[in-house]
Amino acid sequence: MAYRKRIFFSEKQKLDIWDRWQRGESMSSTGRLFDRASSSIYPLLERSGGIRPPARTRSRLALTLNERAEISRGLIAKQSLRSIAFSLKPAPSTISREVLRNGGARQDRAALSDTAAWDRAQRPMPCKLVNNVYLCRAISAKLTRKWSP
Repeated sequence: MAYRKRIFFSEKQKLDIWDRWQRGESMSSTGRLFDRASSSIYPLLERSGGIRPPARTRSRLALTLNERAEISRGLIAKQSLRSIAFSLKPAPSTISREVLRNGGARQDRAALSDTAAWDRAQRPMPCKLVNNVYLCRAISAKLTRKWSP
């Protein structure tokens, strides 16, 4: 039996799948529409228990694209982070963290940093041990010392 290549559904296709699921269509008929088995539709629906997840929205506290553009323009004009923060109203530490997160004063560009911020806000977040090898080793070393006979 030949295996099919793994496919990833686009956002438009996912919305179509959710619309069909809400109308009561079966996974089999939806799968036939995409030339796939129902087993490729099931994981998409199963992740949220068959309930359509809410559309992602930005936090009202997050910096907007316009604010990020002002930060980029201020950095190019060699303004200090405090003066940029004073004109935008958030704390200087917020501006500093935003600039450092996006490559420093030389590399910070509004559109790229806005896209990166949207990607960083994706949930669920991976656990700390997945991303930090040092922390993982430190914890496992401590556990082996503590629990060894």
